[in-house]
Amino acid sequence: MLARTRAGCVVGVDARAVDVEVHLTKNIPGFEIVGLPETAVRESRVRVRAALANSGFELPSRHVVLNLAPADLRKRGATLDLAIAVGLLTACGVCAPNRLEETLLFGELSLSGELRSGRGLLPQLMDARRRGLTAAVVPRGQLDEASLVTGLEVVGAHDLASAVDWLNGRLELPRANGTGPRVATTPTADLADVQGQASAKRALEIAAAGGHHLLLIGPPGAGKTMLARRLPGLLPLPSGEEALEIATIASAAGFSGRLGQGALRRPFRAPHHTASAVALVGGGDPITPGEVTLAHRGVLFLDELPEFSRAAVEAFRTIMESGVAVVARARDRVSMPAAPLVVAAMNPCPCGFDGDPTRMCACTPARIDAYRARISGPILDRFDLHVALPPVKLAALTTHGGGETSESVRTRVDAARGRLENGRPRRERTIAEELEALPPDSRRLAIDAAESLGLSMRGFTRALRVSRTIAALGGSEAVRPEHVAEALSYRLLDRSEDSASRPIRALGA
Repeated sequence: MLARTRAGCVVGVDARAVDVEVHLTKNIPGFEIVGLPETAVRESRVRVRAALANSGFELPSRHVVLNLAPADLRKRGATLDLAIAVGLLTACGVCAPNRLEETLLFGELSLSGELRSGRGLLPQLMDARRRGLTAAVVPRGQLDEASLVTGLEVVGAHDLASAVDWLNGRLELPRANGTGPRVATTPTADLADVQGQASAKRALEIAAAGGHHLLLIGPPGAGKTMLARRLPGLLPLPSGEEALEIATIASAAGFSGRLGQGALRRPFRAPHHTASAVALVGGGDPITPGEVTLAHRGVLFLDELPEFSRAAVEAFRTIMESGVAVVARARDRVSMPAAPLVVAAMNPCPCGFDGDPTRMCACTPARIDAYRARISGPILDRFDLHVALPPVKLAALTTHGGGETSESVRTRVDAARGRLENGRPRRERTIAEELEALPPDSRRLAIDAAESLGLSMRGFTRALRVSRTIAALGGSEAVRPEHVAEALSYRLLDRSEDSASRPIRALGA
């Protein structure tokens, strides 16, 4: 007898549909699984046999052939257990097939038959909805997570027996409410807590309004980490679609323990500087998302940037512009969303006190140059804002309150984003188009300053886009010279040669 159930597996952060086909024959009793199963899937026959026996079901002495379609997709993870067990019971005539064609089955089985939570529920539910399925059976412990997806009847089963009873129409199971994601409206850390550092606060506001990458340079204790942790609170609240995308990535990565139990926020990820390129970009076997994907739609904070390995930093250089992490391996090629706002922090020198008026720097010029050379020019070019933080004076810390709150800054950021989106072209402007959009006096200032500073084409284009953001924050439709001047002041660490900037004047001619 032949039976089929609906299931899925996760590749990267996307779900792939898997049909579990079960065929019983009268050959010598045995259990075969075909369809490129990985180790956890091959071992499922042991878990499923024990779960069936301990749940009161008895399998006939038949030869079982289990096919996981499509056959060219590698099947990973233990969440296929429920679909395999139900398929076996259906082939034996124990489970009714009526609902199977339209129901996703998700969950790992313990030896006692209990359903355990698994990784990647949200992407599988969303894929099931796209496939036209109307229901899903999931572990009861993941009903809160399942409630983030609407348009699908999701029930939670405690064990295999209750799932079979529901499929047979003999039992009602608790349902996910399907209300969709809730978004937190209050920040976890308020900008009002930061004393001083007015220029850095201004740069945070510009970064939030225009989605510009930010590099903070300052001595130890200047507040670089404190400022970075307050940036998510300045970003616009995520829309329902963005919140669901954030939750789906967390679910695919296995961080779904709190999903559905509280309001969702934009992610903030701060990997240690010993993180590898695979940890930052993604990879492994199976391919899992890296920090740049886990921070999608949020903030990725790279503290002590020069201490990261060069390979790790250079690995996501193109991702900062494309917003997509592509991981290519011999057997797989996976694309994952990766569009965080990148904030990096570094000291001005190894000891951290170069330029400090109160403490003497112990580094030699050669050591300082070697330290700064760990960050390549192309990486520096991709940071739109370079901000130098002065050391904090202890007298400033005695002043309590008085700082602007994150919510008030976010109000201006929302208004600026609205102005930028209203006038935003369907594609990113070229450098010539950026110059053409400037008034004549702003164009002359931009070209003269860029050539004297030796900006690269990329650095110059980013400065022009920052000037548009500054104008939007000021409520101005036109980019005035003062907006251009402020934008150019954030290009502190450009190390381009003069020859790289010579074509700029020709573009503005």
